[in-house]
Amino acid sequence: MALGSDKTNLVSKTYLRIFLFTYPNKLSCIKMRALTKPLTLNNQTWVSSSMSIFVKTSYCQQVSSTAMAAMCSSFFPQLTTRFNGRPIYSFPAKSHFSGSFKAFSSQASNASSQDKLPANVGFLGIGIMGSPMAQNLIKSGCDVTVWNRTKSKCDPLISLGAKYKSSPEEVAASCDVTFAMLSDPESAVDVACGKHGAVSGMSSGKGYVDVSTVDGETSKYIGQQIKATGALFLEAPVSGSKKPAEDGQLIFLTAGDKSLYETVAPFLDIMGKSRFYLGDIGNGAAMKLVVNMIMGSMMASFSEGLLLSEKVGLDPSVLVEVISQGAISAPMYSMKGPSMIQSLYPTAFPLKHQQKDMRLALGLAESVSQSTPIAAAANEMYKVAKSHGLSDQDFSAVIEALKGKLQQ
Repeated sequence: MALGSDKTNLVSKTYLRIFLFTYPNKLSCIKMRALTKPLTLNNQTWVSSSMSIFVKTSYCQQVSSTAMAAMCSSFFPQLTTRFNGRPIYSFPAKSHFSGSFKAFSSQASNASSQDKLPANVGFLGIGIMGSPMAQNLIKSGCDVTVWNRTKSKCDPLISLGAKYKSSPEEVAASCDVTFAMLSDPESAVDVACGKHGAVSGMSSGKGYVDVSTVDGETSKYIGQQIKATGALFLEAPVSGSKKPAEDGQLIFLTAGDKSLYETVAPFLDIMGKSRFYLGDIGNGAAMKLVVNMIMGSMMASFSEGLLLSEKVGLDPSVLVEVISQGAISAPMYSMKGPSMIQSLYPTAFPLKHQQKDMRLALGLAESVSQSTPIAAAANEMYKVAKSHGLSDQDFSAVIEALKGKLQQ
């Protein structure tokens, strides 16, 4: 859709993705998204659009290439599209911009893709993150089997159509691919490798995807145990908290078996907005720890700023607004700031998990002799907040560690 000329005449990369994947005897999801930065072409500026179309499997066969092209053209009038399991190309003049296009189809003409798409998906760990992630899989038509130490947490998913098994071993044995979202390294190892753990149910042809946040050594250990059964392993910790999990807007930081990454890509795209493949096992864990170390340090500094502004007679709400319009703007500040000012900390990412990630990140830094004094200082703030009973509050509750009542 044209919005007029771009005065800066800046041509940015456009990334258009069309995903077509069908689940046997379930719901077919045609998910079309254009993820674009401003693009100037022929003196017209183009912006992103998105749509999701859900069609019963029985109708999917009736969606013609002409109809699909029409759906594309309604969003991009100058887009030439061609379906038949072959690459799809957009604007004819590649020199105008750099673009890439990915297509996933379980009904492609050269179609081993349907064979590769797992029919049964397991999900271990139905907590703050695991529950909405599994729910998005179910709502997209996936055949999902769940497990959690506290069975009652699985009940809402069961009511949506999920199956339940009484152990990780049974889930893994009954599913082609099993996802695991656990709270810490100890839990991740226990669920995967403990008594009646997922390893006992794994075998050749299956895959295990650990989306927990753990250290690299833990991830490598789990990977070794999984691969010893002949199965494939992928670490895929996520960047994002409760709301992005609910909205399917997580970022997956993956490493491990590339073939498993390609197999589960459609599922990652249901649960997230982007995914990165980083190579060998341990790289995904390291990337997540670095990201969360930065996030924890940012929150600690933001807390200091809010309290200082109030102490000198400024309105901290105005500080949040000022920050939101400047170079240091971050969604986290705008989202968390208003409730922090009211001393309210609704849990999206528990403080105990943030402190755990800070601890693991500091250990990672020590292993390569990298100095991280800012993160170390921030970690002490989270430890103080934990010691005063704030572990299960949102990590933004770290601000309480700076208030006089906790310092006395």
